[in-house]
Amino acid sequence: MMRVLVTGGAGFIGGAVVRRLLADSGTIVFNLDKLGYASDLTGIQQQLVGSVAERHVLQQVNLVDAETTVAAVQQADPDLVLHLAAESHVDRSIAGPEEFLASNVSGTFNLLQAVRKHWEALPRERQEQFRFHHISTDEVFGSLGKSGRFSETTPYDPRSPYSASKAASDHFVNAWHHTYGLPVVLTNCSNNYGPWQFPEKLIPVVILKALAGEPIPLYGDGANVRDWLFVEDHVDALLLAATKGKLGHSYCVGGHGERTNKQVVETICTVLDQLRPQGAPHAGLITLVADRPGHDRRYAINASRISSELGWQPRHGLEQGLEATVRWYLSNLDWCQAVLQQAGYSGGRLG
Repeated sequence: MMRVLVTGGAGFIGGAVVRRLLADSGTIVFNLDKLGYASDLTGIQQQLVGSVAERHVLQQVNLVDAETTVAAVQQADPDLVLHLAAESHVDRSIAGPEEFLASNVSGTFNLLQAVRKHWEALPRERQEQFRFHHISTDEVFGSLGKSGRFSETTPYDPRSPYSASKAASDHFVNAWHHTYGLPVVLTNCSNNYGPWQFPEKLIPVVILKALAGEPIPLYGDGANVRDWLFVEDHVDALLLAATKGKLGHSYCVGGHGERTNKQVVETICTVLDQLRPQGAPHAGLITLVADRPGHDRRYAINASRISSELGWQPRHGLEQGLEATVRWYLSNLDWCQAVLQQAGYSGGRLG
């Protein structure tokens, strides 16, 4: 049975990866997570029935601690590592960049060292099959103008403490491949959305504010553009890249869902008008607020490499994915309140 180590497996994207591995494969999943403010195991725990429970091992470890990271990798004895653990909220990186440096840079360094030690000690047959997949963001490329898209050859130009920390971790991963021969694959994704996302990101914030009849904050003029990717489509891409991607290659993953933030917010309001008409028109709650410092104007992904080499295509259009996401949050409001309370987050602006 393949042994897979997923870092950040109690997070939004990591949790989706863990659930997919448990549901669709016979792998043993070692779920390494520090269980921080945005971590949640509810969706995974719902699957831990019968023999599935025996294939999920939770490791509460902070990658900043080098010694416990080594011990966790030794326990997992992985054939594949999917490294998703990261602080990821740009607003929080503006308010407290130190945490991002520690988690995203030092944490990745400690994991690389521990994984390298593990990989070098493997028997030759397992060594040849081993892979380390580092999951990153399109934000490392900076901001686009009105035309063009990010690709694997786009120069790095990070603009926020978050994107700078992720860019640094990307460079460390590539260096460990070229210097030590560690078999790595890297992916850079666009903005993810979908069920189980911690309610500090744009889409769940809009849903919850609208339902409460509160002002829906929209940064600046609302014309900042993002390429939205449904989380399950991202999981498809991650598992393909992890198992079939060319070693040493990076793959850009986007959802062909390029919209302004205003368009996304208005689409959510339209869906809510249909599902909760008593609050309509929800778009009347949209309120322009002061822009985020250093707010990148536009992101867009050219995903032709992963499409041509690995055959990946997103399965969800943005409107379809947004409706499914809104319906999920409407059915899981108790979960939203529980995780917000646990995190001590009131829904206000950070950074």
